Amino acid sequence: MKSGFFGWDLKMNDPTLSLQASRSSPISKTQKIYWHPASIMNEHVEKVVDYAKSNPAAVAGAAVSFIAALSLMSKSQLNRDSHDYDSAILPTMLGNNTDTTMTKEQVASEIADYEKQFGGARKEIGAITDEKSIEKRKEEYFRMIDRFYNLVTDFYEWGWGQSFHFGPRHHDEPFMDSIKRAEYYLCLRLGMKEFVVENGKKRPMKALDVGCGVGGPMRNMCIHSKCDITGVTLNKYQVKIGNEYCKSHGLDQKCRLVELDFQKIPERFEPETFDVAFEVEATCHSPDRVVTFSGIHKVLKPGGLFCGYEWVMTRKWDPTNADHTRIKEGIEVGNALPTLVKWSFVVECMEKAGFTMLDHFDANENLHAANELPWYETLAGKMSLSGFRMTHLGRLCTHAMCWTLETLMIAPSGTTQVSALLNATAIDLVDGGKAEIFTPSYFFLGQKPLK
Repeated sequence: MKSGFFGWDLKMNDPTLSLQASRSSPISKTQKIYWHPASIMNEHVEKVVDYAKSNPAAVAGAAVSFIAALSLMSKSQLNRDSHDYDSAILPTMLGNNTDTTMTKEQVASEIADYEKQFGGARKEIGAITDEKSIEKRKEEYFRMIDRFYNLVTDFYEWGWGQSFHFGPRHHDEPFMDSIKRAEYYLCLRLGMKEFVVENGKKRPMKALDVGCGVGGPMRNMCIHSKCDITGVTLNKYQVKIGNEYCKSHGLDQKCRLVELDFQKIPERFEPETFDVAFEVEATCHSPDRVVTFSGIHKVLKPGGLFCGYEWVMTRKWDPTNADHTRIKEGIEVGNALPTLVKWSFVVECMEKAGFTMLDHFDANENLHAANELPWYETLAGKMSLSGFRMTHLGRLCTHAMCWTLETLMIAPSGTTQVSALLNATAIDLVDGGKAEIFTPSYFFLGQKPLK
């Protein structure tokens, strides 16, 4: 599930313009940028922040009164019924709710340590593309990914929902319908259903969700197919709240989350445990896909299917193009990726793991067709009442509120820095989509051979 979903309208390396960064922004004080069409809105936000800094007493008094009036609507004790964020006007629960596994004091150090793993990113093109930098992130992958999802899970739920992924979208299709359609397509290709017959006896069909996040896709897929699904994620916080969601939806007998590194799947499950397996924009975090896929292969029954959507660079990506490298690195730093790979590498890893490839293609191949909405459309800033937080203006509002809440010591120190990290990478995702050099939805389907 993956993305920075909160975008600045900023680009690097303009020879004529520069921007004074806020104290918690990842953009350096002398860094050059391009202006996007929404720069006027950004300028207004800058002015508001400057005013707040020069008039802290006035802003604090107004904000405290405002927050006090809305406190009953913005609880940090969450029900985990999928409606906690619906009526919340202020993001007071981001990293600051009773379920979180981090203390408020840890947030600032966690985001600082995370950004150190991408030293030089967004300051020098190519800084995190050299082999030494990539190998270091692969070696430290567990801590990097766990730290990242401790920091961003609440932001993703606030701004996107419980399914942390993109999907192809028809021109008249509501956003959430497109998300569920992408998930239901996996059910279709895997043949997921409630029961299978084995040795003449009927039993529940069992599926494995590899890198399940908070379990949004698997719950949707369980409701749709009635299949029994086990999800794995290495992040303790996601396991905790994901299982709470399963219980509140009455699905805890059919869906469950297990705390497990997907590099070590065979250490937890017996061979030939599952009928099918899937991943939704998750194995892009893997430091070694052959190990990941081989573990999945081992726990599948003979003839079992494995499919998913991968984040990859497309055929149009040119590794010698500096702007392509800028985009690629921006996506990596904002999504805890050791490195992005070309689509063909995923296919090679599947085959090395023992799978017979049945199909693979870019589900977003026609993203700019007349009757399609590009997968990045919502990030690009189109307004919608139902998805305001996803829009450019909504992201700016979230960022400004995070700054205010952190200044008032209501939100943990470092919250604004997390928001800024995600803001910066969203523009890279949009740029990658517009140039068609990156896709978050490269579909693949493989089968474990019969004995």
